[in-house]
Amino acid sequence: MEILKDIPNDVTLVAVSKTKPVEMIIESYNIGQRDFGENKVQELISKKEMLPDDIRWHFIGKLQTNKVKYLVNNVYLIHSLSSIKLLGKIESEFGKNNLSADVLIQINIGREESKSGIYEEELEDMIKAVENCNHVNVKGLMVIIPKGTYEEKRYYFNKTKKIFDNVIDRKLNNISMQVLSMGMTNDYKIAIQEAATMIRVGSGIFGLREK
Repeated sequence: MEILKDIPNDVTLVAVSKTKPVEMIIESYNIGQRDFGENKVQELISKKEMLPDDIRWHFIGKLQTNKVKYLVNNVYLIHSLSSIKLLGKIESEFGKNNLSADVLIQINIGREESKSGIYEEELEDMIKAVENCNHVNVKGLMVIIPKGTYEEKRYYFNKTKKIFDNVIDRKLNNISMQVLSMGMTNDYKIAIQEAATMIRVGSGIFGLREK
């Protein structure tokens, strides 16, 4: 994968394998890729059953509360904690199995109606709710920025990093800000410059999805 040459050692590449066949995932696996991202619960589970056990599966799509139970024992990191209601469901379903879920809080940094995530001003309420959990560990933040110019993209990534830094300096229960997941195929280089620790790349690895 040519893209690996652009990525520093301290940045994790999540290969977005949604809609891609198992054979293509194996090709990436065979050259060392271990983190793969899916946006549909059933697709993640079915692929997980067919592929090596040391793959780290990331759920990166909008997560419906009625699908949370299927991710127990099947997911490495949930990128899309987008409401306190969803937090409660994750806490409940993982708690039934005496397990803990590692999650990222998704922030709707561009305040777009078409995207999931909490608004920046709702973060404090989310933090308070997470601190009361016993089976959820927040590992950081995730954003999907609006389409725009180079300068606009940099602005949103920089804004997210400032939010991240404001949380990292606080001592909070169940929250350890280790992961800043931002940047995709068309903007991951800017995201890395703005301190992303994790990027999510699909077409840059697997090619364009078929319509």
